[in-house]
Amino acid sequence: MTLTRKHFVLSSAAALTGCEKLPPALRPSFRTLEADTGSFSAPASDEVDLISHVLARVTFGSRANDYGRIAALAPNQQEAIHLWLDQQLAYESIDDSKLDRAIRRLECLHEPLGELFEFKPKHLLQQMTRAAILRATWSERQLYEVMARFWSDHFNIDSSKGDCKWLKAADERDVIRPNALGNFPALLRASALSPAMLWYLDGRANRKQQGNDKPNENYARELLELHTLGIDGGYTQHDIMEVARCLSGWTVRSVKQLRKGAVDFQADQHDDGEKLVLGHRIPAGQREQDLDHVLAIVSLHPSTANHLATKLCRHFIADVPPQAAVDAVAQCFLTTKGDIKAVLRTLFAHPEFLNARRTKQKRPFEFVVSALRATQAETDAGPALTDYLLRMGHAPYQYPTPEGYADRSGPWLGTLLWRWKFAVALSRNAIKGTTINLETCRKSFGRDDNLIAHLLGRRPDAAERHAFARLNSSAPDGLALVLASPGFQRC
Repeated sequence: MTLTRKHFVLSSAAALTGCEKLPPALRPSFRTLEADTGSFSAPASDEVDLISHVLARVTFGSRANDYGRIAALAPNQQEAIHLWLDQQLAYESIDDSKLDRAIRRLECLHEPLGELFEFKPKHLLQQMTRAAILRATWSERQLYEVMARFWSDHFNIDSSKGDCKWLKAADERDVIRPNALGNFPALLRASALSPAMLWYLDGRANRKQQGNDKPNENYARELLELHTLGIDGGYTQHDIMEVARCLSGWTVRSVKQLRKGAVDFQADQHDDGEKLVLGHRIPAGQREQDLDHVLAIVSLHPSTANHLATKLCRHFIADVPPQAAVDAVAQCFLTTKGDIKAVLRTLFAHPEFLNARRTKQKRPFEFVVSALRATQAETDAGPALTDYLLRMGHAPYQYPTPEGYADRSGPWLGTLLWRWKFAVALSRNAIKGTTINLETCRKSFGRDDNLIAHLLGRRPDAAERHAFARLNSSAPDGLALVLASPGFQRC
C-alpha cells in the first residue's frame, strides 16, 4: 500500500508517547479547551427570568459566565437579550478559534469526499459524534450549533446505510453546516444533491431505462412528507410519482467506482416527459432542470412554510406549538423567501416564546451537553461519554428512519433512569475522559445557593437547598440531585 501523508501522520501519532509534552495544538486530546474561571453572577429571582429562559432554549445550556455576560449588555433584560440574539445570529463574527483548533484534530472530518472512503466507518462515526458533542459543548456560536443539530434531524440520514457510512461526514460538513442559518431553498437543494441523501433515500436508484419503468419514489415521498410540505401538505400519490419522475437520472458513484461519492446526472436514465406537480406543468425536455423546477415549487410552498414553522415552534416553544406563533413564523418564511435568520428573529420576538418558561424537556443529547456546560466540565467526548447517549437512544447520526429523532418529551420518558445514572457518574468523576471540579464551581459563585441558581435558572427553594447540602456533606451527590431534578432537565 502506498504510504500517503495521511497514513504517515496517523501512524506517527499512534506511535508517540509522552503526549503531555507536546504543544497543545498537537495533543490528541480536547481537554485543552479550558473551563471558565473567575467570579460569575447567578439568577437572583425565585422564578426563571428572561435571560435564564433564553439561555436554556436557544443554547445547549448556560455556562458559568453566560448569565452575567448577557446581563451586562444592557440596563434591562429585554434589551440585553435582543443584543445577544443579534450577536448569535451574526455567528460569522463570533470568534470560535479555540473550538476550530480542537476540531481540526479530528483529521478525517476534513478530508476530500473521495478520501473519506479510506477510513473505517466505526472510526469515522466516532469522530463525527465527538465533533458534535465538542461543538455543542464548547462553541461560542451556540444558536448556530443548535440549528445545525435541528437541520441534521430534519434532513436525517442514518450513517449505517450503505455508503452513508462515509458520505454522512461530508453531508454534515458540506450541506448542513454551511446552510444552518442561511436560506432554506439553498439548504434544500444542497440536501437533494447530497451524495449521502442520494444513497440513504435511494435517489441513486431512481432511473428510467425502458419505457414502462416506474420511478423509485422513496426520496420523492420524503421530500414532500418530511422535508417540505408535511404529511398533511396537500400532495397526492400522483404528485409523489411525478416528483420521482422529475428526479430520475441522478446518481452517486459507489465505493467500487472512480471518483467515489461524486454525483452525476445521467440523461439517458431520466424520464424527460411532461410532468404535473401540485398543479404546476413542467414541460418535456428539461432534463436535469426538472430538479430545480420541483424545488422551486415545494421550497417556498405555503404548506412548507407551515410545516417548518410548526417544527421550529415545537423545538423552541412547546411540544404542542401555539398556532399564533406558527402563523407568524410561517408568514415570515414566505415573506423573506426562506431566510432562516429572519424566521428565527420573528420566533424569538413572539410573546409565546418569551413566556414559555420550562415547557420543554431536554432530549438526552441536550441534557448531557447542558450538564457538561453547567459544571465547567473538561471532556474528550470519547466513548465513555457517548455510551450514555447510546444507552439513552440519542447518539448523533444513528436514527434509522428518515423522520429523525423526536422533538417531543413523550418518546424520551424512558430515559430517566440513565439520566440519573449519568448525573451521578458525572458528579463523581466516574466517566473516563470527562472531569469536573465541584469546588471550582462552588468558588466561582461564592456560595452553594448561587451554584444551584445557576443550574436551575432560579433561586433554590428551602427543600432544594437542604437536599443539596445534606448530600454534599460526604459525597458530591448534591450536584447529581440537582442535575437529575426536573428543574434542570426542563428548559
